[in-house]
Amino acid sequence: MQSPQVLLVLSVTLSLVTIGATDGGFCSAPSILDRETSSKPMYWKFTNPTLSPSHLQDLPGFTRSVYKRDHALITPESHVFSPLPKWTNTLGAYLITPAMGSHFVMYLANMQENARSTLPPHDVERFIFVVQGSAMLTNASGVSSKLMVDSYAYLPPNFEHSLRAEGSATLVVFERRYASLENHITEQIVGSTGKQPLLETPGEVFQLRKLLPQAVPFDFNIHIMDFQPGEFLNVKEVHYNQHGLLLLEGQGIYRLGDSWYPVQAGDVIWMAPFVPQWYAALGKTRTRYLLYKDVNRNPL
Repeated sequence: MQSPQVLLVLSVTLSLVTIGATDGGFCSAPSILDRETSSKPMYWKFTNPTLSPSHLQDLPGFTRSVYKRDHALITPESHVFSPLPKWTNTLGAYLITPAMGSHFVMYLANMQENARSTLPPHDVERFIFVVQGSAMLTNASGVSSKLMVDSYAYLPPNFEHSLRAEGSATLVVFERRYASLENHITEQIVGSTGKQPLLETPGEVFQLRKLLPQAVPFDFNIHIMDFQPGEFLNVKEVHYNQHGLLLLEGQGIYRLGDSWYPVQAGDVIWMAPFVPQWYAALGKTRTRYLLYKDVNRNPL
């Protein structure tokens, strides 16, 4: 005869298994068939975020967003959009700003039909990554480049340029005041993630691409990091660099300081210097995130 304690343990275990097997579990395997998922546009989960578990979707007052002294998690249900100053037909949501303690700005720009950008402030450099739609980038020489999904552009400080969208487009934008060095300058860069080589990651299993040159003139870089389900960071990082992170695909668990957060496509994370950080990918699809990191400058 089984004891009440054994029956209770079995009951709880079965309940957890049931929750984990349903679509409502936060990091459960997706119920969409692989062939259906493959027909979706790239980064579609970012541009069409849904809360998980699903029963929390319409829960009044609920958000996963968290702000602390040394980190923040900003989730899609708490984004606040308003017209971007001096842009036309564009709504923006500022996700990371110096008010948090960062030395850079990260925002989403939702461009509509006939939208146009403006220039960043004096001595401010800009990085643009397209997650939905397309935009036309034109510089002062009249040279134009069409930026599609998964493509990007780096614009040096005080560099004349404009962005135009004929239809709907969503951009992730990073801006920071350039930390200049004597006899060093940066130049415009236009590229796409798929054309960047995979780099070695000694002691790690994730795949890494760097979107900007690893050269002294650049004071930040943008990393694209891919994790297969079950993969995780081996190093529990603590360093002087700041991060701005955007989950483009997948889901998992992020440790920030003493807190552990379930995260999914569409989430944004700010990490202050020296905050302990670690990630593990869950689910049945890869995790891909875009990561800002300051480099090549003495922290003094």
